[in-house]
Amino acid sequence: MNQYKVGIIGGTGMVGQRFITLMENHPWFQLTAIAASGRSAGKPYEEAVQGRWAMTTPIPEEAKKLAVLDADADAEKLAGMVDFCFCAVDMKKEEIRALEERYAKLECPIISNNSANRWTDDVPMVIPEINADHIDVIEAQRKRLGTKRGFIAVKSNCSIQSYVPALHPLMKYGLERALVCTYQAISGAGKTFERWPEMVDNCIPYIGGEEEKSEQEPLKVWGHLENGKIIKAESPVITAQCFRVACLDGHMAAVFMKFQDGSKPSIEQIKADWAAFRGPAQELELPSAPKQFLHYFEEDNRPQTKLDRNLEHGMAISLGRLREDSQYDYKFVGLSHNTLRGAAGGAVLLAELLCAKGYIEAK
Repeated sequence: MNQYKVGIIGGTGMVGQRFITLMENHPWFQLTAIAASGRSAGKPYEEAVQGRWAMTTPIPEEAKKLAVLDADADAEKLAGMVDFCFCAVDMKKEEIRALEERYAKLECPIISNNSANRWTDDVPMVIPEINADHIDVIEAQRKRLGTKRGFIAVKSNCSIQSYVPALHPLMKYGLERALVCTYQAISGAGKTFERWPEMVDNCIPYIGGEEEKSEQEPLKVWGHLENGKIIKAESPVITAQCFRVACLDGHMAAVFMKFQDGSKPSIEQIKADWAAFRGPAQELELPSAPKQFLHYFEEDNRPQTKLDRNLEHGMAISLGRLREDSQYDYKFVGLSHNTLRGAAGGAVLLAELLCAKGYIEAK
């Protein structure tokens, strides 16, 4: 596999920092450039994040001395230095859409952690184990943009990773509807307890826009390609309630599911389907792919956020407490690491898929 030169746009924020750590010793990707807002431009990366480094591991040596570029003013320079960029910026949605499209038109593929382009109908929103085929829409997107190399691909919302992968292999039984309550860590808001002390010993029953994303984004992931667009699925119908809880990392979901009459699988069959589930990420042996995507715990008190969020380097999904329900057919608990599988790690896995499939080529 070729070595790819990688840029990170929004490299000073929490997800950007996670991208920086994931580039360290990556077998395919070489961190080449970091961009952020004008406030950080020109500073060595180490200085730009001084007092703001939120990761538990130190700043990688390869990043420390890189001079931070201005994501806006230095766009042409950055696009010329790299084979593709990850994007994790904190801006208004319309500004993000404009920025990402600008880089794409500069023939720089963008793998985005942002939500701004998730509902652009020719932008694939991909969980590599589930809907890898959606990357085929890139051909239509390139025609719209007038590009040869450039395009935008996005990863989904971090919270849906805790339940959509578990529901996916059960769709064949006629999954009709699901009720989901998510309990989401503070790093999902780009915070630490030092920066958000009011979250200590607290739970907030509202996260702006999160319930709509949790209900709608799975339907795009489960959608199909038609005439150069991704048409979202109509079912299963999902209703969601989302809470911010006092955990640093790890999004948990309590999930209730209802199947069409007469098609309900057994508990043993569900567990077997979860254990056997593999996708293109595993078949292609992508560097960041977990060997076992879905792990089921038989213990009544698992999965636990603190114990299980880092399973398979934070890229696996932990499941437990599958049992019958009095109103739905079954209920279970899911857990995913929100800044690894749910954010930067999921985007890195998507980039690996795009490289393996030839959509990103080394210059």
